[in-house]
This record gives sequence, structure tokens and C-alpha cells, in this order.
Amino acid sequence: MLLKKFVPAVLCCLLALTSFCQNESKVAAYINKYKEVAIKEMIRSGVPASITLAQGILESQSGESDLAQRSNNHFGIKCKTEWTGAKTYHDDDEKGECFRVYNSVEESYADHSDFLKNRPYYTFLFKLDPTDYEGWAKGLKKAGYATSSTYAQQLISLIQRYNLQEHTLVALQRSKQQEGDLFAYSNEEKAASSTATTFEIASKSDQQVSKVEEIATPAVVVEEPKKANDTEQTIATKAIVKTAVYNVTEYPGGPFTINATKVILAKEGTSLLALANEFGVSYKRLLEFNEMDESTDILGYDQLIFLAKKPKKGSKDIHVVEKNETLEIIAQKEGIQLEALLSYNRIPKGKQPQQGEKIYLKANSPVTPKLVASN
Repeated sequence: MLLKKFVPAVLCCLLALTSFCQNESKVAAYINKYKEVAIKEMIRSGVPASITLAQGILESQSGESDLAQRSNNHFGIKCKTEWTGAKTYHDDDEKGECFRVYNSVEESYADHSDFLKNRPYYTFLFKLDPTDYEGWAKGLKKAGYATSSTYAQQLISLIQRYNLQEHTLVALQRSKQQEGDLFAYSNEEKAASSTATTFEIASKSDQQVSKVEEIATPAVVVEEPKKANDTEQTIATKAIVKTAVYNVTEYPGGPFTINATKVILAKEGTSLLALANEFGVSYKRLLEFNEMDESTDILGYDQLIFLAKKPKKGSKDIHVVEKNETLEIIAQKEGIQLEALLSYNRIPKGKQPQQGEKIYLKANSPVTPKLVASN
């Protein structure tokens, strides 16, 4: 009787061990196949080879995912608005999402490096020591690369389990040989020398950044260029404040209410999709609540994000425009629909009021406020 119970248990253990060994073998084969690509990409772009390999293993299931097999997409990179290459459609966070298609795996690796290098909400990662894989892993999660709450831990585990850090060290050594020496990292030097290696590491310990840090910067208004397919409303929304004029100390850390509507102060780098999932709101509805278009995914600055539809009337009568405030910011601060603000104050779409002007929140303004002159 005991033997009958023992044999199936042994078989189950053997099957589990076989499956484990097969998976280990697949991961090892993947690393061996693409480690040189990751090293070359690190030298070219500055993305640590350990991070690239860990993401490749995780995102592509060691090269065996459907997306990797059909599209050479090893990093789960979605189309985004700027993508002009081939596309495929795959169920991910939502049904039928658009993903990039590459001619080769090497092309996927290069695009992954460029994706991180050229998107502003990943900029802070390149201030980290390239050997700080924990900082990079946590930073990728913070910036919204993936929605999984354990994404950073999974990357760290893969790096430690398969000693992927050695490939980062190889890239650093090769870079040192090529450049003659590592030189100090600074934004000024980056701007002055476009050919400089991305492994510009601070030579002094107090200049090194070993963890992800929040850095406050002055409010600066940034106008993005008009695109042919932009609506006037989209153009108005894109006249953004790089670091919004919110006094963050005025707001609590969790959800609260403005104008009887649930809202949260979301930090720069927050993924709106992750935020929607966290609070049980569809991504599409979250965008509608905050008058954002579908090109918005990661927040470029701290801002108020409403978790329910804002009312058409404010809780007070008038708002006086402060320095660097746009109608979009006023709508968020007062918890009122942007269309209502435009209507009450007879302001054309795409225009902004001058500092010190009165903006009516409940009823029609007796006069149109003075507007910022167009360039």
C-alpha cells in the first residue's frame, strides 16, 4: 500500500525535476546566444547587459514566447505613436494590443536600448552606476515598463541566479579599453560630446547615484511642436508644464477628494495603466476623466489624476491664474471638466489665460480673460 503511494510521488518529483532542468537549459542557451548582443548594446547605449538579458529572458520566455517567435520582439515593446515599422496584434494588458515587429532579434535588442535611451521617463536610470542592477530593476518598475508588482524582483532574481552581472562587467572592461578610461558622468559633458560612452560614472563617491532619487526642478512651460493630426484640444493639452506648479505638500499621499471627486497626486514616472489597474478603473476611462489622449502612458511630471469623472461646476466661484498655470492644470486643481472651463470663460481651444486673470468655475464670465499671445 505504501509502495503504491510512494511510486506516484517519486514520478511527480522526477517530472518536476525534468521540467526544471529543461527550463534551466533553455535559459542558459538564451544567455549564451545573446550575451554578445547585450554587451555590444551596453557599450553603444549604456543599458546594462545584465538588465537587457534579464528583461529578454523574462519578456520573451527565453525566446520561446509567441511574440518573440513570430515578431522577433524579445522585450514586449508596444507600437506607440512614433512607430512606423511592421506591426502585429497580441492580447496583453488589453485585447488586441499593437506590438512592434522586427526583422531580427538583434534589431529588437537595439530598439530596446533606444526605447530606454530616448524616452524622458527613463532618463534618471542613466544616472545610476551601470553595475547597480537593483537600482535599474526598481527604476524600470517605477517608470512603468511593466505592470507586474514583482517585475523588479523577477529581474533581480534572474541576474543573481544566472550571474548576468558578469556580462555588464565585460562590457565595462571593453568600454574602458576602447575609450582609454572611464570618465565622470555629468549632464554638461553628455551635451558637449555626443560620442561619449554612456558609462560616464562619477569619480567621486558623493557624485555617484546608487539609488533612484526624486529630484525637484523649477516649473518650466514647454510647447511641443504641432503635428498634422493634432486637434486643437490636443495641442492645448500638450502645452504642458514640465514640472507642474503643484505644491505637493498640500496633498496627502493616498486618494483624497477635490470638488467631491476622488483624486490622487501621481508622481513623475507613474504608469497610468498601472494606476488604473490599482484602483479598478479602465485605462480608457482614466484618460477620459483627466482629458488625456491615448498617447499618454507614463507621466512626465507630478500631477493630479482623477479616479472618477469631474463635475461641470467647481466648488468655488473663481480661480485666479497663478504663474505657469494652464487651463489643464486649473481644471485638475479645481476638479472641474476642462470643456466647462472653456465654455464659462469663452476661451477658444488651444488658448491660455494670462497670469492674474479670473477664471470662472460655476457660471459664465462677464468678460473673456486676457489670453497669452500666440507665437
